[in-house]
Amino acid sequence: MKLYTKPGACSTADHIALCWCGAKFESQNVTPELLKDPKFLELNPMGQIPVLVDGDFVLTQNVAILTYIAESFPNAKLLGDGSLQQKAEALRWLSFVNADVHPKFALIFGGTKYSSDPAVVEALSKGAREILHKLFGQANDQLNGKEWIAGFRSVADPYFFMTLTWAKRLNIDLSNYANLQNYFEKMQKDQGVQAAFKAEGLI
Repeated sequence: MKLYTKPGACSTADHIALCWCGAKFESQNVTPELLKDPKFLELNPMGQIPVLVDGDFVLTQNVAILTYIAESFPNAKLLGDGSLQQKAEALRWLSFVNADVHPKFALIFGGTKYSSDPAVVEALSKGAREILHKLFGQANDQLNGKEWIAGFRSVADPYFFMTLTWAKRLNIDLSNYANLQNYFEKMQKDQGVQAAFKAEGLI
């Protein structure tokens, strides 16, 4: 397997998942220039990461890649204990991160893609921050009495953790969410997280 990733982006979640699975893989940090390279565009015509190559099979989109990794290494139990219920729970929280949380950051990081009016860009950012605060509140409640967002370690955790790193970078105040803080600190110390971060030059 080969993962094309951008340090600190959502693709780092895939990197962490591969480390958790003990997979044999190669990772390549993608530069803005490489995203436009014709050879890379053959892998993903949208010019985006992540991209996972497994033999002749090329896969894009984070949810698909994380699910593929989990299914490829069932002993890691990143979709639960094999029951339909735990698999659904893992995918529920993976969907929460992908569909509810992640898109709000696009309004903060890339508001100028939606409008050239500074007032509109500021309004988008302000609104996204308010919604994110509520979403992280829901996650904080979910983590009450739990170590992992789905109640067990799953593919949702690396992705959710990366959104927390973005929140901290953007100074989104999560100080009232003790469960999130404990979760974040635990993930920072995780061996798989540290291995992925070191490989991407983040630590």
